[in-house]
Amino acid sequence: MRNLTSKGVVTVKKFKAIPLLSFMLLILSACSLELKQDVAKQYKEEEPLMADIIIPDSLSTNRDTPFQVVLTQGEEKVDSADYVHFEIWKQDGSVKFEMEQAEEVGNGTFQLSKKLESEGLYFIKVHASSGDSIIMPQKQFIVGELSESELEFLQEGAVVEDGGGEHHH
Repeated sequence: MRNLTSKGVVTVKKFKAIPLLSFMLLILSACSLELKQDVAKQYKEEEPLMADIIIPDSLSTNRDTPFQVVLTQGEEKVDSADYVHFEIWKQDGSVKFEMEQAEEVGNGTFQLSKKLESEGLYFIKVHASSGDSIIMPQKQFIVGELSESELEFLQEGAVVEDGGGEHHH
């Protein structure tokens, strides 16, 4: 009889352990789901870095021209960007300014002044970084009169060639 009793006790213990283990697994899985939801709330969604390139309305040759960019991220102005570089070139390739660090003037605004010595179609590209966000917006502008080839370029909607090649920051 002893063997039966001891087997019977073991069997009863096994049956008691199964509901207990199931209950513990249920509790742990509920905690796991709650943790995942809390973790998602802890990470805020990052706003992308945005740039508004500002070019003066009136441009003429042989005068210092201030080029500006206003950087924002969400509703906030970005004053402490990792870097802000300007690159300027003429569409026909006759003028190319190397990439230069812009000066921080405050309230999310960065500036670089350049003297453009010839008329024509130009492009400016801003290379900017803040945190994990890197942007390189580009804008075209006209100084004085356009040549025939520049007018054709604009009328044909030609693809703009990047003036700079590869750059490392």
